[in-house]
Amino acid sequence: MGWCGNSRKSALVRCLQRLCKVQSWPLIWLACLCLTVSAAQAGEQKVRMQTSLGDVVLELNSRQAPISVANFLAYVDDGRYIGTIFHRVIPEFMIQAGGHRFDLSEIEDLAPIRNEADNGLKNLQGTLAFARSEDIDSATGQFYINVSDNSNLDHSAASCTRMDEAARQKALSRGLRKPLTCKTFGYAVFGRVIQGMDVVKAIENVETDYYADYADVPMAPIVIESISRID
Repeated sequence: MGWCGNSRKSALVRCLQRLCKVQSWPLIWLACLCLTVSAAQAGEQKVRMQTSLGDVVLELNSRQAPISVANFLAYVDDGRYIGTIFHRVIPEFMIQAGGHRFDLSEIEDLAPIRNEADNGLKNLQGTLAFARSEDIDSATGQFYINVSDNSNLDHSAASCTRMDEAARQKALSRGLRKPLTCKTFGYAVFGRVIQGMDVVKAIENVETDYYADYADVPMAPIVIESISRID
């Protein structure tokens, strides 16, 4: 649940084994629970992203989004994000990066991954998620940070299924446009900002304009200068 890892259970069991030996167990229980949660959170991989406007520290959630986290770290470890820009910035919505260089040429992507939008994580302010095209499983390297709560990007009971998408694609191949009665499958959240939300807000508030075929492009490029794991 939440952002806790598997270490929580074992640590909690050790705490319970000690409770019977003390009389002030309510206070010890509370302290133990807090320490356990902290230890679990500390176990998640963190990444420092240095931008031309400042540093942002991200905490990844490999327990609920293992495919997305592995994909993000593959781009990080390979240095693919270095020199890319925040190419799409929409106030009160999100800031997007990870796919374009200074001149808006595209980086070479890895293979698309399976969409994990149904992992229970929500597109809340400060969360990290993968962008994608219309196809459900089309996310590659582009990611975004939510600057507001965006429930319209979440997976829900009303979301389209992969069967719905397959039926729509089959109809399109026959020249038919099959109307959808379901909502978007959603966009997979796989992390959150734990430091540098002020930098995120600074990026959100830069001036943007049209550039070539792109909208919402910052007039002064915001570059990812370095990005790496925090040990």
